[in-house]
Amino acid sequence: MPVGVIVSFAVLFALILLAVSVGLKFFDARRKSQMNNMLQTAVGEPVVAITSLLKEIEPETPTGFHGLLKSMHFTRHAQEQLQQAGLNWSPTRLVTAMGLMMIPGLGLGAMVPFLLNGPTTAIVLALVLGATPYLYVKHKRKKRLERLEEQFPEALDFLARSMRAGHAFSISMEMLGEELEDPLGMEFRALFNEQNLGAPLDIALRNFGERVPLLDARFFISSVLLQKQTGGNLSEILSRLAYVIRERFRLKGQVKAASAHGRLTATILTVLPVCTMVGLLVVAPGYLQGMAADPDGKWMIGGAIVAQILGNFFIKKIINIKV
Repeated sequence: MPVGVIVSFAVLFALILLAVSVGLKFFDARRKSQMNNMLQTAVGEPVVAITSLLKEIEPETPTGFHGLLKSMHFTRHAQEQLQQAGLNWSPTRLVTAMGLMMIPGLGLGAMVPFLLNGPTTAIVLALVLGATPYLYVKHKRKKRLERLEEQFPEALDFLARSMRAGHAFSISMEMLGEELEDPLGMEFRALFNEQNLGAPLDIALRNFGERVPLLDARFFISSVLLQKQTGGNLSEILSRLAYVIRERFRLKGQVKAASAHGRLTATILTVLPVCTMVGLLVVAPGYLQGMAADPDGKWMIGGAIVAQILGNFFIKKIINIKV
């Protein structure tokens, strides 16, 4: 019985944390969308459909499983996530991996019904294990975007120096793609190849923005497009933009150091109740059994979990300072 209570509490706690994380991602995506609209307004150009000259990601008229995914509006989202994570997967492969991971969860839940009953346990474990491939993609995407963000000031300085030396912007991009390390070097090579194959500069840059969904990349694209329309010294603009990005990194480091106490507090307050419960179950196994068996005790346990989630959520909102 104590083992079942521990596992039930841990699974429910993980599911609630996952729901809160998804909600935060949704609000962050909406904020980024608003920022993109502001940048497009600053550029003053109508939205142009994104096309790729290098390869067709999906057939024009998908059928079968591809058609089902497209009807659920999952294909484009999954393809963007996989592309930004640097994984050479297809949306079908991702969904297949998620489905295969759900099978052990169903079997384990049927054999060990530690939650309310066998079907409930099987469904919960299937959802948790089925989300593992998607969470892996999100993790790889986050790490890759962090690396891209670190490389971006160096790339802008390279472009500025190359243009001061007398090279054209397209030639500077080609040299940058050859000299810079991946993953950003690969993205600039793709940008140059698209333009070299005949795509207009604005279309190639917008495709670049789709592959590199960073605020710094949006500023870079807006700067190049504005310079194309109004003229000016692009090398000086890129140098100043690189300086601003580095200063923002420095400010982010200061904010991270200042909020370290709050992040540590959030971690301790989140982990401490779970460790306390496990310790009580080890030291006094019968101490919490009565609460878990009593109807009012179950409501108290549920209230404690909700209070933990709300406390963690509000602490994260306080210390999560956008720079």
